[in-house]
Amino acid sequence: MKIKSQKDFFAGLMFLVVGVAFAWGATTYSVGSGARMGPGYFPLLLGILLAIIGGVVMFKSTVVETEDGDKIGKWAWKQIIFIIGANLLFGVLLAGLPSIGVPAMGLIVAIYGLTFVSSLAGSTFNFKEVFILATVLAAGSYVAFVWALNLQFPVWPSFIAG
Repeated sequence: MKIKSQKDFFAGLMFLVVGVAFAWGATTYSVGSGARMGPGYFPLLLGILLAIIGGVVMFKSTVVETEDGDKIGKWAWKQIIFIIGANLLFGVLLAGLPSIGVPAMGLIVAIYGLTFVSSLAGSTFNFKEVFILATVLAAGSYVAFVWALNLQFPVWPSFIAG
């Protein structure tokens, strides 16, 4: 068996591994039946479906010929660091880190932080565009999560909201 597309093969392998892990993790919960679904029913089916998709993509990568083997390129370390860092910053800003004395800054500040840090992953940075995007995301998130869904989490910094 010869791999004809490295990108597809490793993407399919990733889907397969994540799907099997989800399905295996779901077996620790009560699965139930189609008529009376338990808490493990949906993750089990989702994991199985993801594993099947991964298997199909892997099979396709060994059958369909691609130009130059569709090699895997260099890792985009800058993008990986900024995107993961932005998500970690979002979590810290949203809830704070009481163990080291970092207060919760709330949803609005967390979204601005997430948007600005993740925008540094790109090749260009335009402050005005990023600020407008962050404002739209913050307003939309406030409307969706606080007004519409009535979720209870800090919206503003704790030293402002009290």
